[in-house]
Amino acid sequence: MEVSLITKKFMTDELVNENIRFKEVLVIGPNGEQLGVMSRREAIEKAYDDDLDLMCVAPNGNPPVCKILDFGKYRFESQKKAKEAKKNQQVTEVKPLRLSPVIDKHDFDTKLRQARNWAEEGMKIKVDMRFRGRMITRIEVGKQVMNDFVEQMSDLAGVDKAPALEGNTMSVVLSPKKGK
Repeated sequence: MEVSLITKKFMTDELVNENIRFKEVLVIGPNGEQLGVMSRREAIEKAYDDDLDLMCVAPNGNPPVCKILDFGKYRFESQKKAKEAKKNQQVTEVKPLRLSPVIDKHDFDTKLRQARNWAEEGMKIKVDMRFRGRMITRIEVGKQVMNDFVEQMSDLAGVDKAPALEGNTMSVVLSPKKGK
């Protein structure tokens, strides 16, 4: 009844072997066959007889379900799957851009050019427009500038979050269109 070193290392965070505290468990064999309901001690001995481990796969079941398996191999496979999934995920970066309701034409074009480059690279763009002082009384001017910006970007990016005023800042989120 020797517990492998790999199993000892990970026993603290998993319900494996001696960490299983249920009186009776439904046991599934190493090949997937049901061995029936038995006491925890019997199930652990059965697993040790095959030089394998007993792992609780459904602790909320009635009775809890445990499977006889090689825990070291199971742990390795699950870590490998997690690593593969992490490698395949894509992180989308959100680039911030700030406009002003009284922005000049040249500044507008510069910011538009930068946003178009980001959209071509596949990045999301969050465009903020801050209303400072008395500008808050002229929201329609800022909304017009924001709509012009969104319209100029419409061939490369679509609107994720429509222009909305939150406090004294109007924001819109643009995401690149697929296939661009």
